[in-house]
Amino acid sequence: MTEQEIKTIVTRQRKYFQTGSTLPVNTRLNALRRLYAAISGSEKEIHEALKKDLGKSGFESYMCETGLVLEEISYMLKHTARFTREKRVRTPLAQFHSRSFQKPSPYGVTLIMSPWNYPFMLTLSPLVDALAAGNTAVVKPSAYSPNTSEVLRKILSQCFEPQYVAVVTGGRAENTCLLHEHFDYIFFTGSQAVGKEVMRNAAEYLTPVTLELGGKSPCIVDQTADIRLAARRVVFGKYLNCGQTCVAPDYIYCQRSVKDAFIKEVQKQIRKQYGRHPLDNPDYGKIINEKHFDRILGLIDEKKVVQGGGSDRKTLRIEPTVMDNVAFSDPVMQEEIFGPVMPILTFDSIDEVIHRVNAMPHPLALYLFTSDKKTEKKVISRCGFGGGCINDTIIHLATTEMGFGGFGESGMGAYHGKTGFDTFTHYKSIVDKKTWLDLPMRYQPYRKLHEKMVRFFLK
Repeated sequence: MTEQEIKTIVTRQRKYFQTGSTLPVNTRLNALRRLYAAISGSEKEIHEALKKDLGKSGFESYMCETGLVLEEISYMLKHTARFTREKRVRTPLAQFHSRSFQKPSPYGVTLIMSPWNYPFMLTLSPLVDALAAGNTAVVKPSAYSPNTSEVLRKILSQCFEPQYVAVVTGGRAENTCLLHEHFDYIFFTGSQAVGKEVMRNAAEYLTPVTLELGGKSPCIVDQTADIRLAARRVVFGKYLNCGQTCVAPDYIYCQRSVKDAFIKEVQKQIRKQYGRHPLDNPDYGKIINEKHFDRILGLIDEKKVVQGGGSDRKTLRIEPTVMDNVAFSDPVMQEEIFGPVMPILTFDSIDEVIHRVNAMPHPLALYLFTSDKKTEKKVISRCGFGGGCINDTIIHLATTEMGFGGFGESGMGAYHGKTGFDTFTHYKSIVDKKTWLDLPMRYQPYRKLHEKMVRFFLK
């Protein structure tokens, strides 16, 4: 798509938004209903596209992508009418007689840029929130997942006129053109490097942004943990989508006294969940492309591998891999892995863990396996991270009842449910002052009596 075509799309959306057509609650709900029906009717096509792009099974595609989007739509259908109501707040006595209220208002023309690892869910979940809040949207899916991007284009073009929701496909050139346009809000999910570019370009128009990035999310396993259950849940979270999950446990930080037992249970769980030959498992995903395939293989130190390590270049698959005796100075600890490689490091005290985690860039997620409530409270209170789980992995993002987002280097802002509606909404604070009374104390010339009245009201 050319620069002029992109400019035309943005201009038309701004004109459409300024007509007020997106504001009525029924318009928003009808848009969400159309989207729900289109997704439900295209489920087979969506899952086939995800299989081609990422090797996902139909079950995993529904559990982690399609189903989560449908859940977000269902939530917004139930609650949008309530979310859009004005909220009356207390008026200070000094402003007598007035009515004070907050009015939820959409930002306007929004840009949603999504990644390739969960290309369907991470495109449509923020779109659902943007539409519920009354915005228009330009959607830019990833060029690395072309089959899913084409399905998204087809679905959204069937549901919406481009002046309301438009899809821009393509690669880096289209991204650059979009970021040079004036949007009222930008929602980006992807790498830290591109996130910085998004923020730099947004600064030109002082456009607010939400950045959902990533980082090295630690998974802490202490000596009081249920080792068998911890291994089962860590293996699920680490190797889901072949490790290409922004909130996957990036590395395991295991207490020295239980490390060997934990590794044995992880080995058992890999065999149990993926079979003795994971590369032949039809439900095990693949790496998105050869570039990332080679990058991940470059992080594997064969001398430290205690499970897996094999790969198949033809299918872009890498076995669920475990590395023991890893140090923080190893190559695998210098970047977000974003693949099926599990490095295991050891600690002796929880204070050591807290110090180390806080010395690193703030992660998107943190996971803690423990049965010690004091340790639980200490870690979640003193470590900086976006969100996480106690005695589980991944599942904290699969709810509409609380927001999901990053912190520091792992991003800013959040979405899902009411938090998602708030992300795409500006709350106007308004005082409706009545005309039948006008207290003179604020007007010049100032008098001692007026000063006494001001001091009475403002203290």
